[in-house]
Amino acid sequence: MNLSLLAPATALQPSTLNDVTRSAMQDLLREGESQNTLASYRAALRYWAAWYGLRYGGQIQLPLPVACVLQFVVDHAQRMTAKGLQSELPREIDEALVAGGYKGKIGPMAHTTLVHRISVMSKAHQMRAVPNPCHDAQVRELLSRTRKAYAKRGDLPRKKAALTKDPLQALLETCDDSLRGKRDRALLLFAWASGGRRRSEVASASLQSLRRIGPAEFVYTLAHSKTNQSGRDQPENQKPVLGQAGAALQVWLDASGITEGLIFRRILKGGHLGGAMSGAGVRTIVQARCALAGIEGDFSAHSLRSGFVTEAGRQNVPLADTMALTGHQSIPTVMGYFRAESVILNQGARLLDE
Repeated sequence: MNLSLLAPATALQPSTLNDVTRSAMQDLLREGESQNTLASYRAALRYWAAWYGLRYGGQIQLPLPVACVLQFVVDHAQRMTAKGLQSELPREIDEALVAGGYKGKIGPMAHTTLVHRISVMSKAHQMRAVPNPCHDAQVRELLSRTRKAYAKRGDLPRKKAALTKDPLQALLETCDDSLRGKRDRALLLFAWASGGRRRSEVASASLQSLRRIGPAEFVYTLAHSKTNQSGRDQPENQKPVLGQAGAALQVWLDASGITEGLIFRRILKGGHLGGAMSGAGVRTIVQARCALAGIEGDFSAHSLRSGFVTEAGRQNVPLADTMALTGHQSIPTVMGYFRAESVILNQGARLLDE
């Protein structure tokens, strides 16, 4: 091929990117990111822009000064004073942020939320290849000391309660023979018994990835997950849906008439089949069934995942087998569930008992 025949207008410069390439890059970056992550990033950046506008009376621009990030931290982190816990966000600005829908309620945000907001702003600077104030030594030290201050006060993140075997059975007993009841029973068992699926994995579960291996027995291929975002083909992608879970899934598919697309759908008024569910919809099902069963506690969709891991620890399922189903890659994370349960079974706690 004669390279000299290429028109000059089509030749690119190797050291720069044109607008078309930059746009294509952004499309790929967005498509490769999870929807939940994108939504959390957008919410965090909207909050930053609203806070900046109210605090400084102008439009936010990157890079931010280091002083601005330090101000964001002290505005939102509580510190102990002679008058008790205080933060520096003015009341009128706090009320305006709530009124504008940027905050859920008046008062300081949780420490985990603060850290997430800083991380998102750091990512925004990184993506734009501009100086990153979040990496400044003052910011890093302030965040480190803030975390320690919260820990000293016992203000630690609270994990959602685990739905182990017995409370899960109580939830299942609330599922009647209506279309909604059949869906909820199949959904709860699918999420729990296949290894504690995340709510996004349940909402996006597709018949295309479901393979029948026997009467009311299936294997679900989880090709994409939080710990396998590149879609690597590996044995751990295969998740069994057997026993009660397989039977409930078969009942749901027969009753709903679903033959392609998403496995779990919304149920409309009148008991009619609707469209796609959201991850929040999975959480709502868990919480609604907990209320019907009279189970008290702070439960969410993640309770199915933590409940599966906790129950596996109770029943002495080998750690490797548990992790193969859950998809966890961190042994300390899984062991945290095991140890939280085993502490009450520790014989050393009963040395004074006969």
